[in-house]
Amino acid sequence: MTEENEENKSQTFVSHLLELRDRLLRALGAVLLIFLMAAPFANTLYEFLAAPLMMALPEGNTMISTEPHGPFFVPFKFAFAFSVAVAMPFLLYQLWSFIAPGLYSNERRLAIPLMISSSILFYAGILFAYFIVFPIVFTFFTSTAPEGVAVMTDINSYLSFVLKLFFAFGVAFEVPVVTVLLVKTGMTTTQSLKKKRPYIIVGAFVVGMMMTPPDIFSQTMLALPVWLLFEIGLFFGKRMEPKASTVDETDDELEDELD
Repeated sequence: MTEENEENKSQTFVSHLLELRDRLLRALGAVLLIFLMAAPFANTLYEFLAAPLMMALPEGNTMISTEPHGPFFVPFKFAFAFSVAVAMPFLLYQLWSFIAPGLYSNERRLAIPLMISSSILFYAGILFAYFIVFPIVFTFFTSTAPEGVAVMTDINSYLSFVLKLFFAFGVAFEVPVVTVLLVKTGMTTTQSLKKKRPYIIVGAFVVGMMMTPPDIFSQTMLALPVWLLFEIGLFFGKRMEPKASTVDETDDELEDELD
């Protein structure tokens, strides 16, 4: 009987590995498919990415490449990162499909809205960084250059800089989802989170300091939305939180059963 159980466990483990392989191959295939479609437009995509900096540069200044292969490879690097971002909902769906069999029915109902809202908020964070943060930050940086210094940013350095900010803002905009999830699962309450608001505000600025380049503007422009999104998470979390009366009735029923 023991050998049979071990054999069943081994078969189950192998089946999980095979499913995980299939999910990873599908995710990789989706990214590669999007990349193949985006690759012919790699230069156009990079020009769109560089637009906030180009608009902020003084007249006559341009971007440069300090590496011989930079003008060719850097746009393709961004095209691949763009493909991953576009495929993100499908990647999250593959992850959810893999773990769904191990979830309870109520957890499955919660997973899909969380997956959709997470994708929307992630894209919202990227758009906020591109349209709001970049113009302000780049205008400030270029305007503070000392006299006689020509601002000519390397295209690879610029790509690394903006991808880091995209990731930072995309993750930071997930705060409402995390807040609602913590309240919904009973790990905390909205009242408890409200009492910790001062610490969370300080934490938002600490996170902004760690996840953005070392300048006060990027840090502040990340910390303030995190604070606002936390308040939005509290607003929706309050409506999903179990009513106090329901909790009290449950406690009373438990006490009656014990008596």
